[in-house]
Amino acid sequence: MTRVKEGDNRVPAALSIAGSDSGGGAGIQADLKAFARCGVHGMTAITAITAQNTVGVEAVEAIPPEIIQAQVSAVADDIGVDAVKVGMLGSRATIEAVARAIEGLGGPSAVPVVVDPVMVAESGAELLDPEARETLISILLPLATVVTPNIPEACSLTGLAGDADQEALASAIREFGPEWVVVTGGHSDRMVDVLVGPNGTIEIEGDRHEVDASHGSGCTHSSALAAGLALGMDVPDAARLARSVASASVGRGLVSIGAGSGPVDALGIGPIPNA
Repeated sequence: MTRVKEGDNRVPAALSIAGSDSGGGAGIQADLKAFARCGVHGMTAITAITAQNTVGVEAVEAIPPEIIQAQVSAVADDIGVDAVKVGMLGSRATIEAVARAIEGLGGPSAVPVVVDPVMVAESGAELLDPEARETLISILLPLATVVTPNIPEACSLTGLAGDADQEALASAIREFGPEWVVVTGGHSDRMVDVLVGPNGTIEIEGDRHEVDASHGSGCTHSSALAAGLALGMDVPDAARLARSVASASVGRGLVSIGAGSGPVDALGIGPIPNA
């Protein structure tokens, strides 16, 4: 659902439906930085408020389903939505509300939808109720243009063993209904993202960075992919953009922020040399 004002050069707009990270490293905070990095206007529909930092998640408060849907409707009616990124959902009720909101936008045939199946925070905190997993698979994944799990998330979704290769994991997730699946390679020795879709398998290589500042890397990847789709890229090119942006963001990671894994730096806000 896109609105274009006559005579204006409209900037593409992407919507993040995700949780808020009070530490600013992941969630909607990371998503907005990634959208800006890619030249896309960012909007948000917050699904949950978390009290967290680089060390852990201390509390989570879910947003009522009707407020989630109202946030989506408000921005869609006025600004328009060129792509959607879905992140932390938490519960069955939230997943159902987000599915209704996406259907209200016309579904993936009208607006590309990127689903990052967030299950566990970088600190290890559980971010998806165990009973909500089947709802995610049965209701939300069929609405996705692209699903972007890392290897542990892909194993959890499919039930396959941890030594399953990324192509097998992606192919198994495609059976749930999404058009494309990219299993990211941050947890593998090869550091290769594997994208599986209607035209077969594509491997996307990236750099390994020995930096303890990866908080928000998955959010940054999926948001950059959504931004690429909002800009009119096809899925393979958007996945390449996402890998490039996420890799560079990890490489610039803010190791001096917090006592745990620092946040990635999508915008290059790190210390200014000789300042």
